[in-house]
Formats: sequence, structure tokens, C-alpha cells
Amino acid sequence: MRYLLLDRITELSPPQRAVGIKCVSLADDVFVDHFPGHPIMPGALMVEALAQLGGVLVEETMRRRGRPDLFAVLAMIDRARFREMARPGDRLELVTEGLAVSEDGGRVRGVVHLDGRLATEAELTYAFVPAKSAKQMARRREVINVWLHGNDEGEPQTPGSADEG
Repeated sequence: MRYLLLDRITELSPPQRAVGIKCVSLADDVFVDHFPGHPIMPGALMVEALAQLGGVLVEETMRRRGRPDLFAVLAMIDRARFREMARPGDRLELVTEGLAVSEDGGRVRGVVHLDGRLATEAELTYAFVPAKSAKQMARRREVINVWLHGNDEGEPQTPGSADEG
């Protein structure tokens, strides 16, 4: 995926809830064309950020149920509403709440807040697809670990660690 639209997952409590952050930057590729001189983050990308967060929530729910081989694929968007525009410099706070998860798929309700105001909301439905390779599963774990811990090892970075330059 070219667009990873989460910067951090700050809470992950499967199957109930996940909370994340997206910091909107003028350096984001989307602003080349949307719109020159008046940059606005497309609402579809705010929904995609929710979809990425919700996907982690439903995948982690199944992982804890003994199914680490399933990937969540967005299948349906319902009741999407766009109330505030996001611009470079904004910090989006995303929350997804699990509505249902089974081996067939999952459903979450998601909201995006901007400066405490509701910016976007939607209900998202996922289908599960089995992972085809260990490499694919490892890459997914790497991305989730970076979102959760800031590195690909699944451990929070601490001052004075060997990774610091």
C-alpha cells in the first residue's frame, strides 16, 4: 500500500476499541493535486485512515482468538459523513469501536476528530483474507509494530537504546 495513513496507534484494546493519530503534512503526496494553493485532505483518505485503524482492530481480535493468518480487507463503507476539512498542520484523532468480529469478517464504527470537533464518521465492514506467505505476515506485523511502538521489533523505544544515533 502506498498510503499508510496512521502515524501512531495510541490504544489497542481488541475487540472493543483502537485509537490512533494522523498528522497531516504539506509533504503528503496528495497535496500536489488536491488542491494547489488550497490544500485539503480528501475525505476519502480520512475514511481510509479509519479503515487502516479498524483493520488493525479486527485483525488483532482474530489474532487473539488464534487466527494470526487473517488480513482484513475493506469491503463496505456505510453512513460516511464529512463535517470538517483537514489541512496541513492538523492533527487528526481517530477512534474505531468494534461492532462485530467473526472468522468471516468484522465491522467497526469510526470517528475522526479535529481540534475536538467531529470531522468524519463512518461504519466500516471488512472481509478476512488468509495470508499467502510468511513474508506477507511479517510485513504486516512490522507495520503494526511501528504504529504501536515506533519500531519494527514490537518494543517501545527508550532513551539510550542502541537504535539511537
